[in-house]
Amino acid sequence: MASQDWMTKDFYAVLGVSKDADAAAIKKAYRTLAKKYHPDRNPDDAVAAEKFKEIGEAYAVLSDEAERKQYDAIRSMAGGGARFQAGGPGGAGGAGFEDILSSMFGGQGGGVRFETGGAGGAQPDLDDLLRMFGGTPSPTRSGGRPGPFGFGGFGSQPQPQKGADVLTSATLDLRDAVAGTTVELTADGRTMKVRIPAGVRDGQKIRLRGKGRAGLNGGDNGDMVVTINIKKHPVYSVDPVDGANLRMDLPVTLREAALGATVEVPLLDGGTSKIKIKPGTSSGTVMRLRGKGATTRKKTGDLLVTIQVAVPKKLSKAAKEALEAFDEAMGDTDPRATLMEEAAK
Repeated sequence: MASQDWMTKDFYAVLGVSKDADAAAIKKAYRTLAKKYHPDRNPDDAVAAEKFKEIGEAYAVLSDEAERKQYDAIRSMAGGGARFQAGGPGGAGGAGFEDILSSMFGGQGGGVRFETGGAGGAQPDLDDLLRMFGGTPSPTRSGGRPGPFGFGGFGSQPQPQKGADVLTSATLDLRDAVAGTTVELTADGRTMKVRIPAGVRDGQKIRLRGKGRAGLNGGDNGDMVVTINIKKHPVYSVDPVDGANLRMDLPVTLREAALGATVEVPLLDGGTSKIKIKPGTSSGTVMRLRGKGATTRKKTGDLLVTIQVAVPKKLSKAAKEALEAFDEAMGDTDPRATLMEEAAK
């Protein structure tokens, strides 16, 4: 983004934070707004898409300490986008660019007129303006001391500066997240194909080195940071602790849980496996099928199966009578016999 854009765009206002906001406040504001205006939540909404782009631009500058300092310096010198002029016939009174240049070089402004805004006013690139006088927009002089207006001393060598990171997101089906896939992403006005590795987790961030904005003065390119969003699957989910493991609930009948059974379990790859349920298995018990999870570069995970005893919502007369007979056969058995005593500990 050119310096003249910084004169007219108030990134603090875009993110809704004060000019003295710290990095944590800026990051929190960005996440809140990015979530609100994300294209996935606002499909075919041009206004939301433009707002999402503005939020990304503002965060890219304010989250980078060096760029934020340079942005603040430009906005301060330009009066936050206000028009200012000096010198020449009819020039307004008070100090302007002509006076500033005269004081720095001991010469006269010669009637040169500079404007940074206003109706019909040209908007000069301050980086080019400083270079006209042998200066540089880099943050410091070659000797390490700040130059006038925080831009580096006139005549100093430009300092390499890393480009800003670009933030984007990718929404995947669970099968693609488990197996890995290639997605096409559009960010910062560019479209590129990105390889997503197998076994990524929901909310995970992938950093692609050198895929961000171009560096300045020979500096390295910034990175692209991709936040992964995984669509909910009706059966499986990725384990939040170990992305190689998958989880699922397995419904079983009361009889299967009480007496034990061997039950067939569907697998994500389309196959099946069998799991042996021991007699007296309680609802919520987790059983492990080893090697039936996701395969990543490091390992193959497991499938964690949570037993859920299915309670029928409707019972026939015969089923009710059978349950009453079962309850009577259980005698004085009380599953909550020690609950009160344990709760009082």
